[in-house]
Amino acid sequence: MKLAFCLFNYFPYGGLERNFLKICMECLARGHSVDIFAMSWEGENPTRATVTLVPCRGQSNHRQVASYAANLSNFLNRTSYDLIMGFNRIPGLDLYYAADVCYTARIQKQRSFLSRFTPRYHLFSEFERAVFSKDSPTEIIILSEKEKTIYQSLYGTPENRFHLVPPGVNKNHIRSFLGTESRKKIRKKLGLIKDDNFLLMIGSHFHTKGVDRSIKALASLPLSLRKATYLFIIGRGKEKQYYNLAQRLGISDNVRFLGTRDDVPLFLAGADFVLQPSRMENTGNPIVEALVAGIPVMATESCGYAFHVDLAQAGKTVLDFPFSQKRMNTMLEEMLTSPEREMWREHAISYADRTDLYSRVKVIADLIETVAAKQKVMAKDS
Repeated sequence: MKLAFCLFNYFPYGGLERNFLKICMECLARGHSVDIFAMSWEGENPTRATVTLVPCRGQSNHRQVASYAANLSNFLNRTSYDLIMGFNRIPGLDLYYAADVCYTARIQKQRSFLSRFTPRYHLFSEFERAVFSKDSPTEIIILSEKEKTIYQSLYGTPENRFHLVPPGVNKNHIRSFLGTESRKKIRKKLGLIKDDNFLLMIGSHFHTKGVDRSIKALASLPLSLRKATYLFIIGRGKEKQYYNLAQRLGISDNVRFLGTRDDVPLFLAGADFVLQPSRMENTGNPIVEALVAGIPVMATESCGYAFHVDLAQAGKTVLDFPFSQKRMNTMLEEMLTSPEREMWREHAISYADRTDLYSRVKVIADLIETVAAKQKVMAKDS
């Protein structure tokens, strides 16, 4: 099959981008050809895939996206593709990988009424409608039931166009880093002693991930506990403003930014807790990665994967409607001093061993083949 994959921007360390690359490589391994169309690309091109940068103009992000979408059709029309798949919302897709939260619902929840009259809102809401409206032919890969419900309430999207897929954690990769020696190695490298608490956050876009919430919770701890607790953040974001926040709260020595990294499982081996206090999160892959590594989690209920924490009984979830910083502060102290820490670790490992947190890429590749075959039959019949 000849496949076209479309996304706005690629850089090697985003969650969406990592999943995009895995899906691309699986399709290539099955013998399909893949042409990729993007606005920008950082890092190496996938072997045997063709990457085309679609010209786009505009000073603002939404104007660039509009230009990309307009020019994209010219490229797609040059070749007969069996399936056009999008990793961002644009019109004309056969299949959409819904990694993002619902744009319209997010703006209505977080912004003023006037924001709905901006050119940016008009463009992105129209592109979302083109994918999810009940009259659209686009089929949708959905990552969480919670987000599916939101889309259906706004657009009336038929149930049969949604395809729910499991997480895609690489269990063997994560587990290969675990063990006493790895734990000692990374903690020594970070300057931690045996009884220090190692809090870990993983993910870019620090405001969305709630890095400020974690810093404030750390600063609220009793002095003796605070001195022995350290927060490490892996990902890309505006580090300076969050470091300044830590400095104002008197805990700059306890907060460290590690940038983007390829050895995240090594840090999981040394961590005591993973924090995911996101403001809005379709899934929250670090949650399930932590469970596979046997690490207790604290996450906001706005994360699509927060329910795994409750099912595993491997940590705590924070109510997010509305969010209470005071409640999170209290919860962090309770977790750090809880006698259940070792039990949470055991529960996490047990849950990860009996639950499918792994097969996303295979399921999606199967779905790509199924949807493409179905379209071929429909085209022949018409």
